[in-house]
Amino acid sequence: MGDPDPEGTGRVTGSRAEAVLDRDGLDALVRALRRHGRTVIGPTVRDGAIVLDELDSAAALPYGWGVELEAGRYRVRRRDDGAAFAHSAGPQSWKSFLHPERVRQWSADRRPGGELTVREERPEPVSYAFLGVRPCDLRAIRILDRVMSGGRYKDPAYLSRRTGAFLIAVECTEPGATCFCVSMGTGPAADAGYDLALTEVLDDDGHRFLCRSGSEEGAAVLADLPGRAADDATRTAAADGVREAAERMGRSMPPVDLRTLMRDTLEADRWDDVTARCLSCGNCTMVCPTCFCTTTEDVTDLTGDHAERWRRWDSCYDLDFSLLHGGPVRATPRSRYRQWLTHKLGTWHDQFDSSGCVGCGRCIVWCPTGIDLTEEAHALHQEATRPVNAP
Repeated sequence: MGDPDPEGTGRVTGSRAEAVLDRDGLDALVRALRRHGRTVIGPTVRDGAIVLDELDSAAALPYGWGVELEAGRYRVRRRDDGAAFAHSAGPQSWKSFLHPERVRQWSADRRPGGELTVREERPEPVSYAFLGVRPCDLRAIRILDRVMSGGRYKDPAYLSRRTGAFLIAVECTEPGATCFCVSMGTGPAADAGYDLALTEVLDDDGHRFLCRSGSEEGAAVLADLPGRAADDATRTAAADGVREAAERMGRSMPPVDLRTLMRDTLEADRWDDVTARCLSCGNCTMVCPTCFCTTTEDVTDLTGDHAERWRRWDSCYDLDFSLLHGGPVRATPRSRYRQWLTHKLGTWHDQFDSSGCVGCGRCIVWCPTGIDLTEEAHALHQEATRPVNAP
């Protein structure tokens, strides 16, 4: 499961194993991964948020921390228990490591005699282990695999980071107020695409993690960890927690074909309403785990003897994103917001055979004006189904 799955099949092959780990077992997992040369990335508390960072040990996980989410609002809060994964998506996604925000592509130097030397930038080899990947983000990684390595042109920088990455999923038992993965069919259970999957359980029998493997490598790692055989009580508690999370999802999409809805509402009045609030800041594209657009920028020193080309994230909200010789194709906030939402929920299918949205809710939380794409989808559906003579 470490290698990219560009077709998005999520097939799991190889051995399966199951065990129950406690906190010491989770720490042993991190130690084992680091001992094998892995850079372990996982959630931790920093700067008033739960962020993704390199972990030296499982002790750095956000034990006892949760989050309060709403449109345009994010706060960390102390919990009454010691849960490590009772929080929903933070401001970062795993895209930040697989498809970084800014990457140098090449540099060039001109010697005093005029000789020009160009050096291609090759990323340092890294062996990642991602701990705490939510099911929605598992799907997002599969979508990025399809975008970045599934077509005729493959991104070598992406492949260098993605190939061999060890993925440890964590099933959701406490959804955030802005989560809607059930509507998108991406969670809260982890069904495929992982090496190991954890479900956190806290009850009268203690704090523990049901751990199951999804690959031969995952089974081999699990076999070396201090744990005990999975028992029916833990399996039942884990399954109940995931099922209850699905029933307590904070948001939902209208129960219609979103691709058709986007196609048939291009001239809806609702676009004017939402774009009266939109700042065209691009926050939603920056935090989205599947938005992948980039641009290039060339920089030079004052002498002109050294130059570099960098690739950086770009956003369809940028006025220059669609700039042609006669001006930008999408010159208004209305056209840019409509482009983003109809692509994400609709025409993404035409390009990549799936939706571009995984229901993580990040774009809702990190929109400074609190625009909620689920609310907009419902409003578009209501307008589309309103009787002709209705006010």
